[in-house]
Amino acid sequence: MVKLALYVHLEAKPGKEQEVEAFLLGGLPLVEQEPATTAWFALKLGPSSFGIFDAFPDEAGRDAHLNGKVAAALMAKAGELLASPPSINKVDVLAAKLPG
Repeated sequence: MVKLALYVHLEAKPGKEQEVEAFLLGGLPLVEQEPATTAWFALKLGPSSFGIFDAFPDEAGRDAHLNGKVAAALMAKAGELLASPPSINKVDVLAAKLPG
């Protein structure tokens, strides 16, 4: 069961929208290697607005993700691709329906 999540809002720099989208698509194989990341979604919210939503069973899983390869890659590319630093929000999951 998932109890905790992250919502990350990303705003692409003008002209970098496709690069942000490609970055997010490339993150899936890395996240698939994280056993405590129960669910992970890369979102396109608008022409230049993107998001990431991921869910975890506990704080250790969320911390592992925040210290993992996708987060490191995002921070390394943020200055090049994003209009502002990523807005990272730790949230509690009240209810969820997951496959399985």
